[in-house]
Amino acid sequence: MSQKTFNFYCDESCHLENDKMPFMVLSYSSVAYNQIKNHKERIKAIREKHGVFTEIKWSKVSHSKYGFYSDIIEYFFETDLKFRALIINKEQINNNKFGQDYDEFYYKMYYQLLNHKLDMEHNYNVYLDIKDTLSAHKVNKLKDILNIKYSSIRNLQNIHSHESIFMQITDLLMGAISYHLRGLDTVKAKTRLVEKIKRSANHNLTGSTPLKDTKFNLFFIDLK
Repeated sequence: MSQKTFNFYCDESCHLENDKMPFMVLSYSSVAYNQIKNHKERIKAIREKHGVFTEIKWSKVSHSKYGFYSDIIEYFFETDLKFRALIINKEQINNNKFGQDYDEFYYKMYYQLLNHKLDMEHNYNVYLDIKDTLSAHKVNKLKDILNIKYSSIRNLQNIHSHESIFMQITDLLMGAISYHLRGLDTVKAKTRLVEKIKRSANHNLTGSTPLKDTKFNLFFIDLK
């Protein structure tokens, strides 16, 4: 097997301890390094088709931009791009039981997201979305937890979401999952996109996908 390099673009939703949201979602989009230029060019063509050049974000999905976001979802499912999400029911979190604080729990979940899908035959670059002043600390902590000195992860760093179309795709897919899990139906364009993702993935988005499903992989972790 020839050694390949993949980039993971990670993002998170409803990850704060006291945000009163029922589910935490950690996720990433994966792209083969040698396909990055090709994907960028093809997504640029979709942008030009719809005249949309702003950052792709779930929060920006609207009726007027539905066609653009629909084409982005179609593009994801038609290509070799991949997505994985770890979903945590926050009602199950019991840090006292395991003698840990919320930060330690958070990093353990990131370990679950990343480490269990790595193929040691390949190399990986991992990028995290910069969200606040703690982002640098987060990267250093993950480097320790993932022990990247001895793993197949060659690089782990922060970037701004506007710098990467693939980070934006992570935000879009993750946002759809979180929206659906909260039972929202307030924006019809978002609801239509959720239904499109469900059809394309052949999955209801409310439970784990089979382990063999690497294209669109969801893992609802059981903390009990």
